[in-house]
This record gives sequence, C-alpha cells and structure tokens, in this order.
Amino acid sequence: MELKSYQQTPEKVATAVEGDLKVGLSVNEVKRRQVEYGENTLSEQKNTTLLQKFIGQFKDLMIIVLLVAALVAAFAGEGVDTLIILLVVVLNAIFGVFQEAKAEQAITALKTMSAPQAHVIRDGKTQTVPASELVVGDIVLLEAGDIVPADLRLTKSASLRIDEAMLTGESIPVEKDIEALTGEDLPLGDRTNLAFMNSNVTYGRGQGIVTGIGMATEVGQIATMLTQAKVNETPLQANLRHLGKTLTWLILLIAVIVFIVGMLNHQHTWIDMLLVAIALAVAAIPEGLPAIVTITLALGTTRMAKQHALIRKLPAVETLGATEIIGSDKTGTLTQNKMTVEKYFVTNEIFESETPLNTDAEVLADVMALNNDTKIIDGQLVGDPTETSLISFNQKHNRGLKELFNAQKRVAEIPFDSERKLMTTINQQTDGYVITVKGAPDQLLKRVSQILINGQVVALTDADKDNILAQNHLLATQALRVLAFAYRKSATIPTELTSAAVENELIFVGLVGMIDPERPEVKDAVAAAKAAGIKPLMITGDHRDTAAAIATRLGILTAADHDAVITGAELDQLDEAAFMQKVDQYVVYARVAPEHKVRIVKAWQAKGKVVAMTGDGVNDAPALKNADIGIAMGITGTEVSKGAADMVLADDNFATIISAVKEGRKVFANIQKAIQYLLSANLGEVLTLFIMTLMGWSILAPVHILWINLVTDTLPAIALGVEPAEKQVMQRQPRGRLANFLSNGVQGAILYQGLLEGLLTLGVYWIGITFPVHANDALAHADALTMAYVTLGLLQLVHAFSTKSVYQSVFTIGAFKNKFFNWSIVIAAVLLSATVFIPGLNGVFHVTPLDALQWGTIGVAAFLMIAVVEIVKFGQRRFGNKM
Repeated sequence: MELKSYQQTPEKVATAVEGDLKVGLSVNEVKRRQVEYGENTLSEQKNTTLLQKFIGQFKDLMIIVLLVAALVAAFAGEGVDTLIILLVVVLNAIFGVFQEAKAEQAITALKTMSAPQAHVIRDGKTQTVPASELVVGDIVLLEAGDIVPADLRLTKSASLRIDEAMLTGESIPVEKDIEALTGEDLPLGDRTNLAFMNSNVTYGRGQGIVTGIGMATEVGQIATMLTQAKVNETPLQANLRHLGKTLTWLILLIAVIVFIVGMLNHQHTWIDMLLVAIALAVAAIPEGLPAIVTITLALGTTRMAKQHALIRKLPAVETLGATEIIGSDKTGTLTQNKMTVEKYFVTNEIFESETPLNTDAEVLADVMALNNDTKIIDGQLVGDPTETSLISFNQKHNRGLKELFNAQKRVAEIPFDSERKLMTTINQQTDGYVITVKGAPDQLLKRVSQILINGQVVALTDADKDNILAQNHLLATQALRVLAFAYRKSATIPTELTSAAVENELIFVGLVGMIDPERPEVKDAVAAAKAAGIKPLMITGDHRDTAAAIATRLGILTAADHDAVITGAELDQLDEAAFMQKVDQYVVYARVAPEHKVRIVKAWQAKGKVVAMTGDGVNDAPALKNADIGIAMGITGTEVSKGAADMVLADDNFATIISAVKEGRKVFANIQKAIQYLLSANLGEVLTLFIMTLMGWSILAPVHILWINLVTDTLPAIALGVEPAEKQVMQRQPRGRLANFLSNGVQGAILYQGLLEGLLTLGVYWIGITFPVHANDALAHADALTMAYVTLGLLQLVHAFSTKSVYQSVFTIGAFKNKFFNWSIVIAAVLLSATVFIPGLNGVFHVTPLDALQWGTIGVAAFLMIAVVEIVKFGQRRFGNKM
C-alpha cells in the first residue's frame, strides 16, 4: 500500500513530488507544471453564455403560450398584434438575462477580492506570488497571519499553530510538527504534519512542500461534492411555478369555452373566434409577471448590497422574508472576531480595561507587550488573536510601544507549549535583562515567589495565592479567557534556556481577562428578530460557558430559557425522535461539529419552518446547502462556503441579516402587490371579453388588450416593486412556508376588484352604445368600443394606487410618496391616451376621438373604482380584518 504524505518524512515527500527542500523549484519547472496541471484554484460550475441565458428565459409555460398566440396572430395576418406580443416576450427575456449576468459578476468580484498571496522559495530565493500560480513541489513559507495557499506537507515548524476550523470544525488552532505519523486514514484534525488550503496561520512560523493544488486539495474534494448537490426549489420559485401553471390551464380552458360558444352562436367566423380566444388568453396571462418579479428581486439585491448583503441567487431575496429560524455562528458574526482585553487584575483589585493605568498596571502592560509575537504591518496587528489583543490594550492606553521595543530588544525566548502552558521571553535592558512570562494562572503561580503591589515587590503569601485563584475563577465565570503575567530581573542571559532554569522565582504582576466581545449593533438586531417572530439560535464550536455568556449578553438567551444550552456531545446522545421533541427549547448549541448544523437545519425544516443558516468553513457548506437560506461570511468565509450560499455577508455581521430579512419581507409584499394588481386587472379584461362575446357585442381586439397590458401592467407593476415598506413590517409574524402570493386576503381582493373593473368597463360600453353620440351604427359601435378600451386601461391605472395595501386606505399610506410610481402612472396614461388623441395611431388601434361627455363617463367610472375599493377596505378594517 502506498504511504500517504503524512506517513512519510519530508525528504521522501519531496522526492515523490520531484521537489527540492532547500532551493525549491526553478522558474522554468514551475511554468512547465502550470501548463501541465493548471491553476491552483477551485473550479466553479460553468457560467452559461448570454445566448444560453436568453434562451432559458423562454422555458416558462406562460411565455410558451404567448409565443403560440404570436404564431396564430401572424397566421391570421395580424402583424401588429404579433409584433406587440413578441416585444413583450423579448423585453422580459432581456430583463432576466441582465440580472443573471449582474449576479454572476458580483460574486466573481467578491472572489477576486479574497484571493490570497503566497511566499515561496524558487531558485533559492524567497518570492511573493499569487496563490493561484502555485504548483505541486513548490516550497511555501508560512507565518502568523498567512492563509495556507495549498495543501502542504510541513517540513519546518517553529511553534506553528493553524486554525483549521473552516475544514475540521475545531475552534482551537492546531499545533503543528513535522514528524511522520503512523496510522491508517487519520482524521484531518489528527494530521498534525499537514497544512490545508484556506486554513489560517495564527501563531509561529513554518515551511511546507505543496502536495496538492486546486481541486486535488481537501477543500477541493468537498467542493466537488457540493457541485453535485441537488439545488432545492425556493418558496418563491414554487409559488410562481404553481401560480403560472394554474393560471395557464385555467386561461386555456376559458379561451376554449369562448371559442366554442362563439361558434355555436354563429356570430363570427372560426378565424375571428380564434383571434378572440387569443385576445382573451393574452388578456388573462400576466405576461409581464416574470419580468416584474425579476426586476423587483434585482432592485432588492441592489438595496441589500448597499447594506453589505450580497445576494447570489435572486429568489433568496424573497425567501429571506419568510425566515422563521436563524442559526448563527458566534465568532465574527455575533462577535467582533477580535479578542479584546475586557478586565485586568492588579494591586488586589479588578479594573475595567478602559480604567487609566496605575503604576502596577503600567508594569503589567509592559510585560504584555514584551511577551508577545504580534507584528505591526502597515498599522495592522498580525498574529495570534490573544496576543494582538494585548498589543491593542497597550495602544488604547497610548503606550509608547516603538520606544519600548527599541529599548528592550528580545534576545532569547522559550516558546509556548501545551504541556507547561507558558511562554517566556528575555529582553535586554540598560542594567541587564528582564525575563517575562505569561500563561495559565495555575501553572504560573507554581513558579512565583513574589508579588508586585503598589510599586513594591513583596513576598507572595498563601493568602495572596488564594486571592489570585479566586479572582481567576471570578473572571472565568464571566466567560473571559484569563492569562497571568510575571517577570524577574537577571544580570545575565541564562546559560540554559529551559523552563527549570528560567521560569522560577518570578514576580507576579497581574491577570488579564479577554473575550471576543459582541458586536454593539447585534443586541438590537436580536431584539428586532424576536419582535419579528424570528427565533435566533447560536451555533458555535466554542465552549459552553463562553457561548452562554455571549448569548445572554446579546439577549439570545434569557432567564426564562431553562435548559436552553446543549453541547454537540449531548446532541449526539439524542436520537431523532427525542431531538424533534426538544428542539424548540434549545437556543444555544456549543462545541458542535459542522455535521450538527445539518441536523439542526433538518430538524427545524421537518417542523415546517423556513431556516436560515450562517457559516464560513468548508464543512459548513452542506448546512448552507440544506438550509432554505445559506449565508456565508464575506471576510472570513472560504470560497466553498460562499459558493454554497444564497447570500454573502460582506461585513460578517448578524445585524446585516436582520436588515436583509426586512428587505425580504418588503420584496415579498411588493411582489404580492404587483400580483394583486396584475391579476385583478387581467380578471377585469377576461370578464369584459367573455361577457362581450356572450352578449354578441363588438369585442376589444388583441391589439387593444396587448397595448393596455404593455402600458398599464409594466411600469406601474414595476413601480409597486419599489414601494417603501409598510409600517410595522418587522412587528408581524413570519408568513411561514405555507403562505403564498394569494394569502392574507390578496385572493379575495383580486376577485372582487377584478369583477369591479370588468363590470365598470362593460357599463361604460353599454352607456356608449345605448346613448350614442353618432346616429351611424358603425360610428356608435366604434365610440363605445373606444370608451371601453380607455376605461379598462384607466381603471387599471387608478386601481394601482389601491393595491399599495390590501386593507389600508390609499389616503393614509402615502399615495404619492413613491415618485417612480407617480411618473409610471403619468407615462402610462400618456401612452394610453396617445392612441386616441394622435390621428396617425387611430387606424392602427381601431379607435375614434371622444367628446367631453364620453370622457366624463369614463372619469365617473374611475372615481367609482377608487370609491368602492375604499369602502370595502373601510369595512374590513372596521370589522377586524386588518393587516
């Protein structure tokens, strides 16, 4: 059996990949391997071409019916009708293509921003190159702050620690070494002599030889599985598919009935009745709906992008509005992902970190700075999060670090190790050397003999030790990570740099309590989520006490939440039936592995909930895929998690999710308004044509219906998509998975408002033909038909104002706040009236000029449309049917 790289020595691995541990590869060899093996990048699903995107827009059933109608109209010689139908269809396709291309460009730009660099040895020289140019056999140098650019077999390690949480789910950085390992198929977390692509170096330095690039890495293998994962249908897609299918078959049935009735009445030829049936189908089909939904979603993505939420998949905008459960990671999302000194203990007293430093605290600050491997690069702190927090503490108190480091240069050190849990440095001073030590309080106290109190060094008593340990316990119960600090002076550098020789007879200075603090805006966001009926969950790999403390500070965990914290180990003890019974009570999941996230998602989905899940690691990707809304971190997230997600947080902030939920609710409500507007208008058109046919009246021609649909459906419906959110939108309960576009009273509104539009249009036609202005029957019929045409279009425009709210009055919701909507109504009205007033268009649209009385009749119908709807809304509000 062939040995794996972690089972072999560095020298054997180098031989196997034809590399050189000392001088690296030559430039020519690198170029040859790049040609042979390709770039060191994760491949993506191939983007479709613009032509493929365009063709894909024509797969919708309603669009297919319209294309058939265009063919029939062309066969019947109705060229204008044919052109208008095709214009509507093509415009819809163009809108769809534009937005798909825009979404792909946005995510590509985000990936480019996060591409790392790599430090390599080539031809014996150290170089910095794009990580994508690495090849197998390259020698890579690692130091704190680096992103591992490929899979490596480590060849050197100096206190090297790597955060592999994105791949293994282990929250604590792994200490690395270079010794060959024994054992078959070791878990990734136990392969301590390997470094994996996209993991983060948190401490120390190292070197490794590249053994895998791109899709041949561990990250790449998971990416391969993700590309084969099934894409779930979103609630929006399901709603639109069901709505489109139902409408199409219903419309076809009505069209067939009208055709048969007309033929049985012997009122028209079969070709005339076929055109009537086409006109009715065109009237009923909301052909602009796909474009309007796409545009509304696209506008939503634009607004979300300004709030740092990048939407990768358009339907996700609407799904966010239905979210009932948000499972959030702690680090970086709920917290700042930046360890911070919160409290310190000196002079037998605990102080807040902002408290001005006394004499003892100044000594503590100096020890914190000297016993530290943090680097300051371009003003940024680079290194282990714990150590950078100590430097940050010094900076906040305006300590002269540059002067301190220049005056007391480090000359020796004993690195931290997991056995003694201490780190020691030796720095030169003008009168000798200072030895500084930091580490676990219990371990450091074993090596302490004195204590600094009020600037005086005195002997350490048992009472002092008990007090220090008590203060350590107090800080730990507040979920703070506690470090102890000590020092001693030495005239010379110890001859033996061992713990026994150096770390003794120390002077205790103080304790420091650190924590990754919550983001200041998250507490309000959690409260807003709860007010909106959304249940926030904390799901973290951190310790139980730390997770519970942060959750309590944020309001996720309250005093009423008894037994609401569970660990991954405890979760493993519950079978599916037991977990389903108890899942409602848990709000904090601590020390979980990535697979637990998937289990949590599926449990809530089994209860019928819409679940959003956050994640940043490769192993989080399956949970992101399974969730209704997968949310990846834009800053700390891996490329695989971003690729699996529906939304990427550019700022890694939980508050951004809540803002996106609000936008999602608004988007759904606006799409619902557009659907109410379109379907009630189309119902009015169908009713008008149907009754005209049954009565044997002259009917509206296809060109009339198509023009009304084009000018009244498109712009006003799109404008409804940018309506501001109604008040209290985040105080309502989530609509849930079972709600659809016709729920919450919309279906009833469509029916009565469409019926009203149809009856008013028929009434105006009846008035026009019963009380004609002209004695000539042909002119009288032409006038009546023109009045019906204008009335039907105008009723839809005035009705657009009423659809701004299902129940609220148009006079209280700010009817004219949306300037885009106002202009859309004006433009549509001009385009509609132009066909009547402009002589050249009269013949094309088969209409005649109207006199003042006829226009007055149309105006009365428009007024009645608004009045009746307002009266019905008043009754609904009066009798408790409120939004």
